[in-house]
Amino acid sequence: MAPLRSCSGTLMGALALLRMANVHGQDDFAANCSSFVDKINMENVTTYATEYIAAGTNLSVAIDPSCGRPSYQVVSTDICRVQMNVTTSQRSEIRMEAWFPQGYTGRFLSTGNGGIGGCIQYSELDYTSSLGFAAVGANNGHEGQRGVAFLNNPDVIADYAWRSVHTAVLVGKELTALFYGAPQKKSYFVGCSTGGRQGWKMVQDFPDDFDGVLSGAPAIAFSGLLYWSGSFYPVTGTEDADTFVPTQMWLGAIHQEVLNQCDALDGAIDGVLENPDLCEFDPTPLICAEGSTTDCLTETQAETVRTVLSAVYDENGDLIYPRLQPGAEALAGMTQFNGDPYLYTTDWWRYVIHNDSTWDPASITLADFRVAKAQNPAGVETFDGDISAFEAIGGKILHYHGLMDGLISSDNSKRYYSLVRKTMGREPAELDGFYRFFPISGMSHCTGGDGAHKIGNAQDGVAGTRPDENVLMALVQWVEEGVAPEVVRGANTNQTYWRAHCKWPQTNKYVGPGSYEDESAWQCA
Repeated sequence: MAPLRSCSGTLMGALALLRMANVHGQDDFAANCSSFVDKINMENVTTYATEYIAAGTNLSVAIDPSCGRPSYQVVSTDICRVQMNVTTSQRSEIRMEAWFPQGYTGRFLSTGNGGIGGCIQYSELDYTSSLGFAAVGANNGHEGQRGVAFLNNPDVIADYAWRSVHTAVLVGKELTALFYGAPQKKSYFVGCSTGGRQGWKMVQDFPDDFDGVLSGAPAIAFSGLLYWSGSFYPVTGTEDADTFVPTQMWLGAIHQEVLNQCDALDGAIDGVLENPDLCEFDPTPLICAEGSTTDCLTETQAETVRTVLSAVYDENGDLIYPRLQPGAEALAGMTQFNGDPYLYTTDWWRYVIHNDSTWDPASITLADFRVAKAQNPAGVETFDGDISAFEAIGGKILHYHGLMDGLISSDNSKRYYSLVRKTMGREPAELDGFYRFFPISGMSHCTGGDGAHKIGNAQDGVAGTRPDENVLMALVQWVEEGVAPEVVRGANTNQTYWRAHCKWPQTNKYVGPGSYEDESAWQCA
């Protein structure tokens, strides 16, 4: 009679077999990755490396110093990394990467860019591939955060405006099918700022590219945005001008006075504005009393504050760009009201609009805006309110914008939502079937901020991966299961509390009875 085997022995044997299978599976994945380069034969695509990267690898990446990102990326999951160049015209090309995870879920995803956009977002490639997406990213047709490559080259401008993302999607989907042996089941986009604009550009002009789009803080109404940003420097002047307001004033006294006047309007004094629309900030209380010179404003400086915090209109009274929403003045004080010309505005008018590298950003006028708006190079405006073609293919859009964003006014996202409503003749309940917009209180530009900003939109903004705590996975659930998010939940930096962010046009109101950190003490209304 054979000896009896203990349950623990059986379990240990099963685990050993499982470990062996995992090792063999990993070996097969790595071998398939190494040989994948020989299988790629695509027009206009030059593949220069396919390599297996194990989870935990501190990967060196090629990135221009002006991108302000590290030259390495810690890889979170086993991937096959594909590096390539893709020719987009006789005088333009994109540098592109595809990260294929071993734990693939059948989902394809394209990442977006930021700023002038010549930087592959390696952190987003890693974040999304770790969630099982076959992820692609590209450099938008040039390297770094300067626009010099645009000079006298409309093809590079076209890459920036739309072609880099669209091309990467076409190439990426074909490579995904080749690598995994079948086409993706669903395709997604995730991007913020320039990436948010790219997502909307695909929705407006290439509705078949994606089933689901996550667009944050989009740089839409592009000419108006850059004119608005460029208009601050002539108002503030340089640091030695009597019109200049020191950065520490924006970070300290001005921001605090905004909170003093407006924080309680949502029912709770918590350092976060849930509805900046209710705030009509007046800097008058900060004007220096006679004999005072610290933590206060001169009359001239107070006028600067009023001007830069106001909407921009043309000579006919038509809106060019909305005001900076109250609560975002601290970040804007460091980045836009700092006494320097705004880099992206300067480069856009020098190398795209005027083709004049000597153009002086201090000279910007409404005439410059009109020229840029009329040119609309490569359709970069991205402000078309008819998105019915995307609705028709069954696509879903989750649009979010931080209410502490000091680089792109969240009021412009509300403006775009209104444009879609008007253009398509829909009420919010009708748009809800495919398009939902969520203002995120306490979120700065794409990530960070004083409130519950960790919504799962980016690698440094993750507090969980379930659909009820991660906006990307909420989008997946909406696309694949038909369950749409009624709120987008986020955690604060230390994850000491969560808050449910309301679907526009609803806004959050504190109703108690608990602490403002109690998620149930808030109500959408």
